[in-house]
Amino acid sequence: MARRSKGGLEREIHAVLAEGAQPMTAAQVRLALGGDLAYTTVLTVLSRLFEKGEVAREQVGRSYAYTAPYDSAELTARRMTLLLDDRDTDRAAVLTRFVDSLPADDELLLRSLLDR
Repeated sequence: MARRSKGGLEREIHAVLAEGAQPMTAAQVRLALGGDLAYTTVLTVLSRLFEKGEVAREQVGRSYAYTAPYDSAELTARRMTLLLDDRDTDRAAVLTRFVDSLPADDELLLRSLLDR
C-alpha cells in the first residue's frame, strides 16, 4: 500500500464527509474509504479534525456522526488564515514569499481577485 502524503488521510476523510448527504459515523467513513484502514485510525483522525474545528459531530447513540461544515476550498482558506494569524508570523514576509512562489497564471488570478 502506498504511503499517504502528510495530511493526506485528513484530506481524504474530509472529502468523504463533504460528499456525504448526511452525517457519517467512523464506521461509515471507513467503509467509504475502502475499508482497508483500521477503525481506530479513522476514529483518531476524525477526533483530531473535530478538535481543529474542521468537522462537526453529533451524538448518535453511543457514538458520533460527523459532517464537514466547509468545502475543501473554504477549509484551505481557513487553514491559511490560521497560519497567518500566528502571532510569531511576519505576515508581510509570508505573503511576499507566497506571491513570489505562485505560477504566473495564479498570480494574475490573485491580482484580478484583489482588484474586484
